[in-house]
Amino acid sequence: MFTGIVEEVGTLVVRDDQGDSARLQLRGTTTLEGVALGDSIAVNGVCLTVTAVSDGVWSTDVMAETLRRSSLGALTEGDPVNLERAVTAGTRLGGHIVQGHVDGVGTVVSVSPSEHWTVVRVGLPEGIARYVVEKGSITVDGVSLTVSACSSADDPKPWLEVSLIPTTLRETTLGTRAAGDPVNLEVDVIAKYVERLMGARS
Repeated sequence: MFTGIVEEVGTLVVRDDQGDSARLQLRGTTTLEGVALGDSIAVNGVCLTVTAVSDGVWSTDVMAETLRRSSLGALTEGDPVNLERAVTAGTRLGGHIVQGHVDGVGTVVSVSPSEHWTVVRVGLPEGIARYVVEKGSITVDGVSLTVSACSSADDPKPWLEVSLIPTTLRETTLGTRAAGDPVNLEVDVIAKYVERLMGARS
């Protein structure tokens, strides 16, 4: 489990495609402190398992489904990535409950800077809009954010907006996102559980 508070921006240094999977090697510093084989690290919001560590670079194996259902499939060597270690029992929950299980890939529609923050609008993939509410939580490329505005759930082209402060723009990859870029989205898992339970009761 994660909180959506990115610890550092790392770099994909090697991508080895293996047909139905890929082996990624990523460089990091903070996220490698105390890391052990089998630990979980979120990469742009995707929970991945550490399979090897050497000289500031860690490796992970990514199966075809994950590559297909997230923006990791489009990563190339040299790309920056948001990194976060899994939470521990004593960690402050600074963001919200994040599983690292991507629900879909959205597309940046617009980036609108203002004097003190930047508003980013993201187009939502099918099936996601019903879980998005104004002032609710959303994870975008592994970053825990508050939805500042959203379309109606039945809008034929659903979207959400998030307002990013300078720290978020500076300390995560969201500061470099532009219109047309794909972003990983994870909705609040509580909303999915509620929907499932309500459906069962009806």
